[in-house]
Amino acid sequence: MEIWDAYDRQGTKTGTDLIRGEEIGEGLYHLVCEIVVRHVDGDHLLLQRDFRKEAYPGFEEIGAGGSALKGETPLQGARRELREESGIEARELEELYRIVKDGSHAIHHGYLCVTDAPKTSIELQEGETISYRWVDREELIAFFDSDRCIPPQRERLKGY
Repeated sequence: MEIWDAYDRQGTKTGTDLIRGEEIGEGLYHLVCEIVVRHVDGDHLLLQRDFRKEAYPGFEEIGAGGSALKGETPLQGARRELREESGIEARELEELYRIVKDGSHAIHHGYLCVTDAPKTSIELQEGETISYRWVDREELIAFFDSDRCIPPQRERLKGY
């Protein structure tokens, strides 16, 4: 059972717990962290979602992401998700965006991680990620503009 802190629309904790899979009440939100990974050479990491995932099974994502657990700040959740899904330890994360999504009751926090980790050192997380690849700028733009890119992620990252 995954437990999240509940927040109001402004990002203030309400003191209520949310449980993944259960209905989220009106006016309550949970934190979602998304990390774009760029190698120091300019390439970006694409991670393929496990086919058992409920949303967008088998799709590739630009980086890693997931929900912050109870007690985690957005940065702590982002670092954990990145480590779990790719094995990359983030020293610094640059904030890219903060977007409130009323329909999904989520406050999305997007970050950029620039890493010098060896490209072959990616460690995939069972049940979450099944494959990865590094793409250059042109490949990233082509992917971003294709139907292979998850539409909500495209929308959140259009400014990047």
